[in-house]
Amino acid sequence: MNRPAPAGDGALAAASAPRPVTAWQATLAGFCASLVGIGIARFAYTPLLPAIVAAKWFAASSAAYLGAANLAGYLAGAVLARPAAKLVAVRGVVRAMMVLASVAMLASAWPLSFGWFFVWRFASGLAGGGLMVLAATAVLPHVPPSRRGLASGVIFMGVGAGIAASGTLVPRLLHHGLVATWLGLGAISLALTALAWRGWPDDGAQRVDPAVSRRRSPGHAWTLGALYAGYALNATGLVPHMIFLVDFVARGLGLGVQTGSAYWVLFGLGALAGPVLTGHLADRIGFGRALRLAYLIEAIAVALPALLPGAVWLVISSVVVGAFTPGIVPLALGRIHEALPHDHAAQKAAWSRATTGFALLQAAGAYGMSYLFAHDGGRYGQLFLVGSGALLLALTIDLVVNSAGAAAQRHGSPPD
Repeated sequence: MNRPAPAGDGALAAASAPRPVTAWQATLAGFCASLVGIGIARFAYTPLLPAIVAAKWFAASSAAYLGAANLAGYLAGAVLARPAAKLVAVRGVVRAMMVLASVAMLASAWPLSFGWFFVWRFASGLAGGGLMVLAATAVLPHVPPSRRGLASGVIFMGVGAGIAASGTLVPRLLHHGLVATWLGLGAISLALTALAWRGWPDDGAQRVDPAVSRRRSPGHAWTLGALYAGYALNATGLVPHMIFLVDFVARGLGLGVQTGSAYWVLFGLGALAGPVLTGHLADRIGFGRALRLAYLIEAIAVALPALLPGAVWLVISSVVVGAFTPGIVPLALGRIHEALPHDHAAQKAAWSRATTGFALLQAAGAYGMSYLFAHDGGRYGQLFLVGSGALLLALTIDLVVNSAGAAAQRHGSPPD
């Protein structure tokens, strides 16, 4: 005979079961992940580079290669994130990546050799790429659809917070020396990792309807193809500001490093607000329209230093491009959710491909523009025009594909 379990057993099981993660807890965890993996691990290196060379840790050429190591690691992380998530639960991978990024900051406090430093810069990039692919897609299915634009904006505001901190917090830490700066960045990263630790949702909560793939619009592949191309071209369009803005102001316009750094702070302030503003806009007008508007505004703002290099226009250009540097991310991710509704597995796969394409063209754009600059008389203006052209091409592809899709729908078969 089966005896009923004591009443206390059910209460004990309910008490021991993990409490579900709320949408705001998951969003906070995503914010911490983007701040640690991208905001600190990548962008904090920019203001540290002159100090590393001045302290004779490494020569200028070697320090530049160390910066490239982070980009290579980012690409590797974007490629390997989804295979890793198939072997280990997603929240286990994102926790590990946040720990890895934090340890990389701490390990960088001791420049034992070029190889040692290269490995940890690569590791920090690897963590950033993995977090970019996995963190937001783990969170957004637990957010109501009407609030996903804002939620994704808050998540990627972490990138902007890191850019802003790179122009404000890092110079203050440098007053205490390079070792203290790296240790401080590592301590901040560990604190953010601990804050996010319990905020990651359970992977099992993300169920996929097996009939979803049969309900997709026939044109979704074209929509995604246009998104991949446009998002990757957007990465190229951002390169002139991310790499050359400070040098253009300091040396190209002859205004000095201090003035150039001031424009980088403006860039960071724009980046801090950008994701929330673009996410909120997308909630109101849709991700597709918001993405096309972003391409147009970015193309104009990127071209301004070449066409109108006055102070007012440079301020506008720095703030606007800074805002869209992380602000384009929630728009692209939201567009994927629009194209692949309810299919979380397909959304993750699509986002991984988009992030990989972004990383590839960002690296190619950085090396290509550096080569162009070095072999064409050091002219800055053409770099900004090339970046603007890439963004206009992204807009053109999106418009053409969506116009073709709308025409196909008008002349297609009648609905079921």
